[in-house]
Amino acid sequence: MLLINNIRLSRIVRNTWQVDLIMIASCMGAYFIREYLIAHHFSIPTIIPTVLGTAIAFFIGFNNNQAYDRWWEARKVWGGLVNDSRSFARSLLSYVPQSEANDVIVKRMIRRHIAFLYALKGALRGVADTNYPKYLDDAEWKYIDKQSNKHNAILHKQSDDLELLSKTNQVDGFRFIQINEMLVRFSDEMGMSERIKNTVFPTTYSYLTKVFIWLFVVSFTLVISQEMGVWSIFMGWMIGFVFVSTQINGMNLVDPFENNVAGIPLNQITRTIEINLLQMMGEEEIPAPVTPINDEYVL
Repeated sequence: MLLINNIRLSRIVRNTWQVDLIMIASCMGAYFIREYLIAHHFSIPTIIPTVLGTAIAFFIGFNNNQAYDRWWEARKVWGGLVNDSRSFARSLLSYVPQSEANDVIVKRMIRRHIAFLYALKGALRGVADTNYPKYLDDAEWKYIDKQSNKHNAILHKQSDDLELLSKTNQVDGFRFIQINEMLVRFSDEMGMSERIKNTVFPTTYSYLTKVFIWLFVVSFTLVISQEMGVWSIFMGWMIGFVFVSTQINGMNLVDPFENNVAGIPLNQITRTIEINLLQMMGEEEIPAPVTPINDEYVL
């Protein structure tokens, strides 16, 4: 996630240089076709780029609105995970009577929840996370490692320990329900994250937008070349760059869990929860917070 108000020019160039080259080539082709093939036969009406520009505005507006909705929903889900994680640890530490046996179970459940977050983060980003195994004992890790949905398997283990506390009368019925509701919320937030990740954004919208932008750049260059001559190549690229940059900016938000500067900062959020929960347990070995990369963004 970007932390600065101004985007560096180098980043804009890296994101758009390929499309820029295609647009420049298209503008040059349109100029030479107009200059040497159709200039003496007929003129291109200005209504063509006007209509195409209007259509593009609608398509880009729809794409960007839907993309930002996905990004903002993902951010709210993980914001909820932050709050629910703190409440979960606080309830276990406060509601379960202190004893040597209970402390082992409580700390195991809290550490297991940290493992759940790292496993979920790894699944959403499509990479094998190496942090979650260190918060599980060997027997749990062997069981969970065999599961295709590791974060869901961790929640199942949480339910087993909560049931153990209930059967031994370490938590009463009311507190059991309250803690179990938090596990249900974790499952809901896990499911919402998976839904956002696995729901494919309609490809026809992004594809048609690219086609319309290309048609607009070509037709716009054809029209203004009648007045501007060779400068129409530069003007066509400049106007096309505005549309392309806006469209790329929106498409970068389509998958909010991607490990890039536009994605949700899962590393930072997960590390923040990890630090909070370890401090609540009184642990001494606390990892350092995630720091911004180049003072520009966090992942």
